[in-house]
Amino acid sequence: MAGSGASDDEVVLEIEHCIRVFKSGRVERYFGSDPVPASTDAGTGVASKDRTISPDVAVRLYLPPLATEGVDGKKLPVLVYFHGGGFVLHTAFNAVFHAYLSSLAARARAIVVSVDYRLAPEHPLPAAYDDSWQALRWVASHAPGGAGEEPWLADHGDFSRLSLGGESAGANIAHHLAMRAGAEGLPRGATISGGIVLVHPYFLGHGKVPSEDSDPVMAENVVKMWRVVCPQTTGVDDPWINPLAAGAPTMRGLACRRALVCLAETDVVRDRGRAYCDGLKASGWAGEVELLEVAGQGHCFHLVDFTCDDAVRQDDAIARFLNL
Repeated sequence: MAGSGASDDEVVLEIEHCIRVFKSGRVERYFGSDPVPASTDAGTGVASKDRTISPDVAVRLYLPPLATEGVDGKKLPVLVYFHGGGFVLHTAFNAVFHAYLSSLAARARAIVVSVDYRLAPEHPLPAAYDDSWQALRWVASHAPGGAGEEPWLADHGDFSRLSLGGESAGANIAHHLAMRAGAEGLPRGATISGGIVLVHPYFLGHGKVPSEDSDPVMAENVVKMWRVVCPQTTGVDDPWINPLAAGAPTMRGLACRRALVCLAETDVVRDRGRAYCDGLKASGWAGEVELLEVAGQGHCFHLVDFTCDDAVRQDDAIARFLNL
């Protein structure tokens, strides 16, 4: 029994200052789990509120002040947003995402619906995908003629400009939900008419790419993390983590006609993001890909300081994309 206990205390994933996962299933998270309440942001005037979709899924909505003041009488683009954290960290309600999405909603003059999904390893994939799909269907139920009862969406949302987005693992989720929407459709005939925004997407693949040399330890950790969050995985060429893998569904089925992919020069997954863009173009998908790469910055740099010049430039590109 003593030997079994020692085995259960084996660390199967440790990312310094982030998370430690034990073989027993015990998880120690060092940040990102403490929620802050919904509020009206003093700096931007963006209001937020929380809605529970099911026992497992909730969302936080962000509404810019211009919507309630009736400026120009136009409805607002809707962005369904999935937070990152490698499928193992964060909540949609923590201080980092609350502040960032308040800022983004104001800059883009868009309604943002931030999805809180269950985390691995307690809830291995595909839990995060299924939870996010449930949230997207709830949002889509507010399209014209739908039965959705959330007034911020029903009264102010322009469903001809519905987009999906996220950073890191959240970008991975956005891709897969756009694929699922292409295969299954959405309620009320809603479509991802605005497009997808993938910021520093968490994709892997066989072989080594040059960007992984920027931080070999992190490059190794993201592979370890994938095996923890998806224990039944076939590896780094599992279609969930590598949409370019042999046997992955063709990206011709992506249910949108526009994609914005944001990369960072020193990010270990940068070249996987570039390969995604190339693969999307080569797939026969009848859409347009816009690529933005920020020099001298690393993975999710904008969440450290979303007021820095590079973060503002990235968010300006997202705002333009959402409002086309």
